[in-house]
Amino acid sequence: MSQNNSGAWLSKDAHDRLTAELEELIASRPAMAAEINARREEGDLRENGGYHAAKEEQGKMESRIRYLQDFLRTAQVGDAPSANEVAAGSVVTVAFDDDPDDTETFLLGSREIAATTDLTVYSPESALGAAILGHAEGDTVTYATPTGAQMKVTIVKLAQFEG
Repeated sequence: MSQNNSGAWLSKDAHDRLTAELEELIASRPAMAAEINARREEGDLRENGGYHAAKEEQGKMESRIRYLQDFLRTAQVGDAPSANEVAAGSVVTVAFDDDPDDTETFLLGSREIAATTDLTVYSPESALGAAILGHAEGDTVTYATPTGAQMKVTIVKLAQFEG
């Protein structure tokens, strides 16, 4: 795995998909500029809905480009980490202490990988994700939910993401 400890983990497929999206967005910049120019020539900009809509769309596009550039620059790309302890890229099954038969399996990773899997994806920065990072199968951890309630979960199973 290529390592950059400051970024989110991505599978090679997710990285390729995001890189292609970034390239497509960058390639569409001239068309967006032409659209804005065409709308600008329609007259009074204060009452030109098409111009304002095009400018808003350009702002969204530029924001997504900046986000993807920053995200991809720091991403850890490659195979998911080994299943010895919870890390970004781990598939984790937890049992909730208030009902040990109630388990949930999820991928600990970035929302950007969510499009490549049917698993629920939790961020390593989420309350649950941060609490279980670095723990192993059989460990029980307590964490505060966003509402302030204390939850206790036991890590039942760890697996390497195969997506």
